[in-house]
Amino acid sequence: MTVDKAKLDDALAVAHLPALVAAMVHVTGDPSWLKDEWRPAYQPLTRGETGLGPEIDGQIRAACRAALIEFLAGDGKLPPPPSEATVRRMMDFVAGAPIPEGYADFAMDELAISGENSKAPHFDQPRVRENARKLKVLVIGAGMSGLLAGVRLSQAGLAFEIVDKNPEVGGTWFENTYPGCRVDNSNHMYSYSFEPNHAWPQFFSPQPELLKYFKGVADKYGLRKHIRFETLVETCVWDEAKAVWRVTLRTKDGGREAVEANAVISAVGQLNRPRYPDIEGRDSFKGPAFHSAEWRHDVDLTGKRVAVIGTGASAFQFVPEIAPKVGQLTVFMRNPPWGLPVAHYHENVPEGFKWLLHNVPYYDKWYRFFLFWTTTEGFLPMVKSDPAWNDTRAVSQVNAELREMVAQYLAAQVADRPDLVDKVVPTYPIGGKRAVLDNGVWLGALKRENVELVTEKVTKITPTGIVTADGREHEVDVLIYGTGFQASNFLSFYEVTGKDGRELHERWGGDARAYLGITVPGFPNFFIIYGPNTNIVVNGSIIFFSESAVRYIVGCLRLLAESGARAMEVKQTVHDAFNVKVDEANKGWAWGSPHVSSWYKNQFGRVSQNWPFGLIDYWRATLAPNPDDFRLERQPEPVG
Repeated sequence: MTVDKAKLDDALAVAHLPALVAAMVHVTGDPSWLKDEWRPAYQPLTRGETGLGPEIDGQIRAACRAALIEFLAGDGKLPPPPSEATVRRMMDFVAGAPIPEGYADFAMDELAISGENSKAPHFDQPRVRENARKLKVLVIGAGMSGLLAGVRLSQAGLAFEIVDKNPEVGGTWFENTYPGCRVDNSNHMYSYSFEPNHAWPQFFSPQPELLKYFKGVADKYGLRKHIRFETLVETCVWDEAKAVWRVTLRTKDGGREAVEANAVISAVGQLNRPRYPDIEGRDSFKGPAFHSAEWRHDVDLTGKRVAVIGTGASAFQFVPEIAPKVGQLTVFMRNPPWGLPVAHYHENVPEGFKWLLHNVPYYDKWYRFFLFWTTTEGFLPMVKSDPAWNDTRAVSQVNAELREMVAQYLAAQVADRPDLVDKVVPTYPIGGKRAVLDNGVWLGALKRENVELVTEKVTKITPTGIVTADGREHEVDVLIYGTGFQASNFLSFYEVTGKDGRELHERWGGDARAYLGITVPGFPNFFIIYGPNTNIVVNGSIIFFSESAVRYIVGCLRLLAESGARAMEVKQTVHDAFNVKVDEANKGWAWGSPHVSSWYKNQFGRVSQNWPFGLIDYWRATLAPNPDDFRLERQPEPVG
């Protein structure tokens, strides 16, 4: 290609240099690029600056410029790929520190230099393929996880159907359309590992772009012909005699239809049923009242007196959007969120950065690897509890140091409003509740003259406003709930009846548990994606968990085909031992602190949401099902 040196210079000016250096090893075949003096020294809560200073950064850019001009003007052929030992050195270099030896195979798999990784299904043996073709799988949900399941089932050659209550794919990215809605995980990591998008318009793109991405995946992989839209699952009942699930569907026209499937995959997510607060008089309000997840776009907020109850992740995004438009905004907050500094949260991805992703071989993989490592396992030690620590505002010395850094950052934003300082700096540990990404717009909105932050408890809702514990009534025209979701009420949209006529929610009794968050004793061939204890707090993208879970589920279906079994059910002892470990481990993190209440905990105070180990542990646990963990029910022998 003809080298546009001005465009190249623009790209180099915005490049993530460690990822670019790693790419140069591929381009040149020379591992001497991995110079010790060029190894990055990242600082916490930054966007990945090398920390080496302008002189060293300039040296790196100049060297990369020369190498890229030569490569791009050539025939485009790459030298032989680096050895595994060299790739290990490259990982350490990009991470800015040695990656523990136990992580090597995990990191290599996630990096997927060859374009292949363990998550792609392999149904290679003729007998396996033949038996697999006899299976039919029903997937409930066409959001991120349901589409992923469809892709992998299609690749495995399995017959499947997806049903979704909505008229379009996308799940949460279809349903949530409130102003300011966007992803809070970097888009270059919040995307399928096998389907990168080099055209993300922003580093943390807004909802329409996420929906566009998932629509594109559905189209590219031919999934729409497998999807029934505007169809609700009402019941799933296990037929023990036939070893199939009988599923009752309610169609768009209100009719009911029964279908059968050998296996069911639930991909309905955790954060899809709005939670309304239990406040006296909630239904008495005469004006428009709605939840952020069910945004009323027909309600014009211009010049209105608007109240927002709740200051979780959604409110953090939509309050700054509506504050300049409304006449008066009253925000009711019980506990402030921790806002981690991310200056580029609303920034566009520079065109030069997109150019690098498109044109420099392997730059995209190494940039994703940088994001993956530095925002996942690298962050976990900061929220690990020290049993000897006795300050309820933190859970360890390093957590206290992080707390102090972020507290100063927040306090500095309201230095001109001393009345807000004590209200906006949390008293609970970082990691105890879901943190949000902050670039100043949240506190900027709270400082506006037309915005009031109220921290008194809401005691009553009247036809014309809100009454707080101090007896004050706040008259408003519109009421918006930013109160989150019924996260602990897993699979609440439908009933699941397993062996012996036992219903899943009845079995759970409000305390949902599953082996690996995927499978439950008494419910053969029933699999859950994003199930109990598979949420993450600080370490990474939920897409990683979904990809791992789908790999495991497809592995279970392969085990059925390989063994000739018609049903598989996780053993009770395996399930119970796993959950004992999970409960004990969750106590050792900030979110498990007895001094913290959050949606991570269910009505019994148990952390039913979060995975309490490293990503590597889930990756290893879901590589493939262990047949010894299951009871396999063989096909009955023919009579006579």
